Amino acid sequence: MEKHDLIHEFPELKDKIHQLKTSNTHFRNLFEDYHETDHEVHRIETGAENTTDEILNALRKKRLHLKDQLFSLLQQV
Repeated sequence: MEKHDLIHEFPELKDKIHQLKTSNTHFRNLFEDYHETDHEVHRIETGAENTTDEILNALRKKRLHLKDQLFSLLQQV
């Protein structure tokens, strides 16, 4: 199972990601929430943590929603 951190998802936007993380509090908060959610999904998918399919699917949807929000902000820069 691979992780879905933003740098690997959007390598071409690495500089913008860094810029927004340091200059935009809203982006930074969304980024941190995305990172934590992605880490939790990864732990479940690799078997390090157990949960129900419903919870895993909800976390995946949350991660996708956060990624969409972050991508939208990155497109505005």
